Amino acid sequence: MNFLLEPLQYPFFVRGLVGVSLVAGLCGVIGVYVVLRGLSYIGDAMAHAVFPGIVGAFLLKTNTLFGGLLAAILTSFGIGFVTQRSGLKQDSAIGIIFVGMFALGVVLLSSVKTYAVDLSRILTGDPLGISSADIWLTLGLGVVVGLVLLAFNKELLLVAFDPTEARVIGLPVNRLNNLLLVLIALTVVLAIQMVGTILVVSLLVTSASSARLLTARVSTMMMLGAAIGVVSGVLGLYASYHLSIPPGATVVLTNTFFFLLVLLLRRRGDPARV
Repeated sequence: MNFLLEPLQYPFFVRGLVGVSLVAGLCGVIGVYVVLRGLSYIGDAMAHAVFPGIVGAFLLKTNTLFGGLLAAILTSFGIGFVTQRSGLKQDSAIGIIFVGMFALGVVLLSSVKTYAVDLSRILTGDPLGISSADIWLTLGLGVVVGLVLLAFNKELLLVAFDPTEARVIGLPVNRLNNLLLVLIALTVVLAIQMVGTILVVSLLVTSASSARLLTARVSTMMMLGAAIGVVSGVLGLYASYHLSIPPGATVVLTNTFFFLLVLLLRRRGDPARV
């Protein structure tokens, strides 16, 4: 029992538990759309694209979360703009935008004389270093993302599985794609403060992939993805505390362990179908 109660005497650990649970649960839900549409590379692209926003906020001595959010939204609309105006495929537009944004971040970072510690936090995350204000902001944005997903769930799923049919019945496919990009971008920014830019794709994809192996129902998949994400986050933080190892990486490793466990225990040759 002391194993569970001892860390709870520290406010920073409690804040970390709340923050990781919120973000991991949200990633488990939005990650289902990412996995089903084969958009895992977008998480990686967004993690790089928000880099200049984070660095810019650091230079201005403001909350890096706000800088990341601004960069994420601009990137989402930039990808949609390039895709629609150029006729290029979305993956090409993503490559162009995210490389350009990341290069901008590197240029901005070069103007900072001492940034080793802060850069390390950006790259690997620090869930135990978040503030109460960060938690409230995470909760607010999480509620917004959840409500939008709830309101447009059927449309987003139809666009994901049958975009031709969606166009035939008059759905604004391009706008829905842009909406999904914005939601993914917001989720990525929230996840970065927990696990950093290097590991954010894992938090976004792994829980949803585990749920994908367990069920064919999308609604159940979302609930399972969120549950697996929260459990992995909580166990990862406890393991990090007691073993004195980096919390962000430990959360990701715990999530990966759950995926491998599900992969080994599920019946072979019985893939989930949607």
